[in-house]
Amino acid sequence: MTDFRGITGHQQTIAHLQNAIAAGKVSHAYLIAGEKGSGKKTIALAFAKALLCTELREKLEAAAAGKTLDPEEIDSCGKCPACLKVDSGNHPDLVTVTHAKPKSISVDEIRGQVVDDAQIRPYDGGYKVYIIPDADLMTAQAQNALLKTLEEPPEYAVLILLSSNAGAMLDTILSRTAVLDLRQVSDDQLQQYLIKKLELPEHQARLITAFAQGNVGKAIALASSDDFEEVLAKAKQILEHIGDWDVAAICAVIKEISPRKAEIDDLLDLFAIWYRDALYFKATRDPDGIVFREELHEIQERASKSSYEGIQTVLEALDKAKVRLRANVSFDLTMELLLLTMKEN
Repeated sequence: MTDFRGITGHQQTIAHLQNAIAAGKVSHAYLIAGEKGSGKKTIALAFAKALLCTELREKLEAAAAGKTLDPEEIDSCGKCPACLKVDSGNHPDLVTVTHAKPKSISVDEIRGQVVDDAQIRPYDGGYKVYIIPDADLMTAQAQNALLKTLEEPPEYAVLILLSSNAGAMLDTILSRTAVLDLRQVSDDQLQQYLIKKLELPEHQARLITAFAQGNVGKAIALASSDDFEEVLAKAKQILEHIGDWDVAAICAVIKEISPRKAEIDDLLDLFAIWYRDALYFKATRDPDGIVFREELHEIQERASKSSYEGIQTVLEALDKAKVRLRANVSFDLTMELLLLTMKEN
């Protein structure tokens, strides 16, 4: 089930869409931009569902006749046949574009699923909504084919383009859409969502919130990931023992984590959160402000043993390690330099 009231964060974007529906000024084309997992498709589906909701349409018609309707009341009912069809993925007036190749959307796919289909009037006389996930994957030919529909859209058509890389799209496309940039969800909202909706314990919700950096989709994925739990356990082991290990022990742990190179960014991010906690505690002595609150004793110990300059040196080394790994510098050498820096500081 997807509706505005069930979305965590993004109040400004949701309010914009609610106001457009309430005022009868829905644009023919929107571009919802944000990183992967930020909630683009969830918002698009909630918007589409509200546009297609029979009960909401009746409320809007009554409002046009003189009855006031608060924009915050603009949402799908979740009960009418139209809403149930959207929830089941079977509404004939909601088209989500699919593509055969994983890294491109062809001109034929855009013509067949959007341009030609948009000439067919909606089945129930209301809106006809098209959602294009990963719109930045459209080839230049596909974008040009879509352009005519954007320039001369049927009155009933609403196109919602979703993109995590809007800069890859043609300026002619961007200039003909209402662009809605998704911002990060606040830490408090995200943490409360994880605790109340996913029923995570507070310490786990706090860590995932810090790690997800305002991305709800990433937080949900982390909450259900066994791999993340394993990476977290390995990070804690290294952080708690690095000061006691010699070079041979460091080389052994590098050999152990080497087969899981795909998860190395997660490991490095956990290291960074830990050292930021140590830096924060060293400066404030405030245990409530740290993420690894369950490991307070270890954080206190690290804060007491490391200087401000030493902790900053490690944080800079973490950034350098990420750059080197992206540049395909030797994994073993990069990790050895990093772990030795952690040991020394």
